[in-house]
Amino acid sequence: MRILGIDPGLRTLGWGVIESRGSRLSHVANGLCHSDGDDLGERLLSLHNQIVEVIAAHRPDQAAIEQTFVNKDGAGTLKLGQARGVALLTLAQAGLPVGEYAPNRVKKTVVGVGHAEKEQVIHMVKLQLPGCLPKGADAADALAIAICHAYYGGAKALSQREVRA
Repeated sequence: MRILGIDPGLRTLGWGVIESRGSRLSHVANGLCHSDGDDLGERLLSLHNQIVEVIAAHRPDQAAIEQTFVNKDGAGTLKLGQARGVALLTLAQAGLPVGEYAPNRVKKTVVGVGHAEKEQVIHMVKLQLPGCLPKGADAADALAIAICHAYYGGAKALSQREVRA
C-alpha cells in the first residue's frame, strides 16, 4: 500500500509518500509545496495544483492528514484550516481514502512521546525509513503522518469504518 501523508500549511505544506508492506515501511518521496500568489485564493489554488502533481507522480492508494489544532492565533488557525480544506478536497477529488490524525497521536506513534520536538520527529522518521532525507521539518511531519496511518489507518481500518457507516 502506498500512503501519501500531508502536513497542511498555508505558506508551506509538507508531503511524504511511503510504501507499507505488512510491517515493513519504505520511503518513496517527500517534499514541500510553497504557496504562490498575491491573495489567499491564488495561494490556495497553487497548493491544490501542487498536490495534484504529487498525486499524479506518486500514485498513492491512501492518504493521511494532520488534524488542525487550535492555538492562540485565531486568524492563523483559520488560514491553516483553509489550507487543510484544500488538501482534503484535492485528496477526495483523486478518490483517495483519507485518515485524519491528531498531532499528539502522530508524535506518540513515531517518537513514543506525544509532545515530541521537531528534531525528535525528524530523527525517528530517518530511523524508521532508512535512506530517507526529509526536505524539511514539514516534510518529516508528513512522513510521520503517513507512518501513523500505516500503523493505525491502513486498508483494514478503512474498510471497517466503511462497514460501520
